[in-house]
Amino acid sequence: MSGMSEPAPERTGETAPIAGVPARLEAAPKLISRSEVIALALSAGWLALVGLFWLTLPEPPPGQETDALSLVMTLVAIGLPIVMIWVAAVTARTAREMRAEAQALKATVEAMRAAWLAQNQSRAGQRVEKKLDEIAAAARQAETAIVTFTSRRDTHVTQPSADRKAALTAPRMPAPGEDQPALALGTPADALAQPVSVADFICALNFPDNAEDREGFRALRRALEDRTMAKLIRAAQDVLNLLSQDGIYMDDLKPDRARPELWRRFAHGERGREMAALGGVRDRSSLALTAGRMRGDTIFRDAAHHFLRQFDRTFSEFEQNASDQEIAELAETRTARAFMLLGRVTGTFD
Repeated sequence: MSGMSEPAPERTGETAPIAGVPARLEAAPKLISRSEVIALALSAGWLALVGLFWLTLPEPPPGQETDALSLVMTLVAIGLPIVMIWVAAVTARTAREMRAEAQALKATVEAMRAAWLAQNQSRAGQRVEKKLDEIAAAARQAETAIVTFTSRRDTHVTQPSADRKAALTAPRMPAPGEDQPALALGTPADALAQPVSVADFICALNFPDNAEDREGFRALRRALEDRTMAKLIRAAQDVLNLLSQDGIYMDDLKPDRARPELWRRFAHGERGREMAALGGVRDRSSLALTAGRMRGDTIFRDAAHHFLRQFDRTFSEFEQNASDQEIAELAETRTARAFMLLGRVTGTFD
């Protein structure tokens, strides 16, 4: 009928599970367990034996009465085994419930420990992601600056003073078969551009420290205008981004310093164990992670070898114009540290 409300659902005595609480704590204990069933059977058997005993007991002689002490002892003899049976049953049930509660408590502690570890891993992942976001933001800022100021002419850059020597030997003419063929008429733009100074080249190889590093972005833009420098910088940027995916950052590495004359010998083509001092990176975790990435990631391996070739070619040209102090400053850049790390992993200095 429409005037009557729907009947309330029947209660079955079961409760909905609570999130995070083991099922053993949620479920109500059984009314009769195995130990109670055994106790009931033993009690019934004992009472049956007592009844059988009284039935087979001969009648006492006439005139002999049972005193109170005998009656009490008889009742104790009948009831004491039953009491002991139920004490054992209650003890067994209590022990079983304590074991269940201990297991539930252990499961709760394990769940709390797993949640704590997951939270710590999440925080560590957030820190790594934040570092990657900062690097990506700096890279985007560099690309934006390059696109924005491509047509801008900086007076203080295009009119360098006499003491601002070029980082590389001379403007390079594109040879036949390279990325862009030489023009039949006119002068190439590379020949008209002012050479990049040593200071700007070293600053560009270190990359900007943050989004507010205007001098770093200016030097990076100037270096990217040079074809040879641009190849090295882009190869270094690819390698640094791939290394950051494994949490390897050049700022965390503290390589041993090598003498400038050793760098000059390397630029002149000398190889072997005498060059081992150039691979001054000693961080075992970074070396192990990089070696594993080299073995298992073909993209990383190709990028690393391409970067090593570009660094070798550009540094050989840079060494001809650089002083010992300038070589030492270049060795402290992030690009040089990546070269030390990858060179040691690939056996370049062996």
